[in-house]
Amino acid sequence: MDGWTLDRTFNSSSGDVRWDVLGPVDGPPVVLLHGTPFSSYVWRGPARALAGRHRVYVWDMPGYGASEMRQGQDVSLAAQARVFGELLGHWGLERPAVVAHDFGGCVALRATLLHGARYERLALVDPVALAPWGSPTYRLLGEHGDVFAQLAPALHRALVREYVGSASHLGLRADVLDAVVEPWCTREGQAAFYRQIARNDQRFTDEIEGRYGELDLPVLICWGAEDTWIPQEKGRRLAGLIPGAELRLVAGAGHLVQEDAPAELTLALGDFLRTAP
Repeated sequence: MDGWTLDRTFNSSSGDVRWDVLGPVDGPPVVLLHGTPFSSYVWRGPARALAGRHRVYVWDMPGYGASEMRQGQDVSLAAQARVFGELLGHWGLERPAVVAHDFGGCVALRATLLHGARYERLALVDPVALAPWGSPTYRLLGEHGDVFAQLAPALHRALVREYVGSASHLGLRADVLDAVVEPWCTREGQAAFYRQIARNDQRFTDEIEGRYGELDLPVLICWGAEDTWIPQEKGRRLAGLIPGAELRLVAGAGHLVQEDAPAELTLALGDFLRTAP
C-alpha cells in the first residue's frame, strides 16, 4: 500500500481506531477524513504533501481500512461523528483545520453542528451532505446486506472492485484499486462492507441539512467536475447554503479527486489552509 500504515491505536466507543500523524510537531494541525468505501489510504498523497508544513492527522473510521471490523459494530454516520469528537479530545486538538471527503463530510458537519466540535476552517471534498443521495445500487446493497454478505469471495471481490473503480473518472491504477479493495475482502471485511451500507441512510444528513447556514468559519468546497456519484450541481447548491463558502471545480476528476487530480487538489487545499482567517 505504498508504505501507507497507521501505527497508532485509539479505543473508541465504536471499537479500535487506527491512526497516525505526519509533519512537524509545531505545525498547524489538519485532520483528514475519508469516506466510503475507502480509508485514509486515498489521502496518502495530499497528506504527505501537506505534512511539509502542517501536522497532519489521518485515521481509518471504525469498520474501515485497518480499524476494527466486527459483528454488531455501530458504524453509522452518527457513531462516526461521535468517534471523531473522541479523537479530537484524545489528540488534544481544540480548533484544527479539517478536510473531509464523501461521508467524511457528513461526519465533520455532524460533529460541529450536533456535538460542538470546533474547527479553524473546513474543506469539503465531494461530500455527502444534501438529499437525495444513495444510488439504486447502493440502496439495493443496503437493503439486502445479509444476502450479499454470503456471496462467494470471488464474486464479492469483483463486485467491490467494480463499485470502487466507478468512483474514478480516469480509472484507478491496478495496485491502487487492489489497495482500496483489499480490506473488504477478508472474512471480517466482506461482512463489514455491507454492514456499513446498511447502517447509513439519508436521515443522517436530513438532521443537519437545514443548519448549514449556521456555519461560521472559512469553508472551501472542492468538487470533481466529472463526479458521477454526486454530481457537481450538489456542490453548487451546498456552496449557496454555507455563508461565504468557496466552490472550486476540479477539471477531469471524478468522485475520487485525490486519485484523479492529486496535484490540483493538494494545491487548492494548501492555498486554503495558508489563507489567514
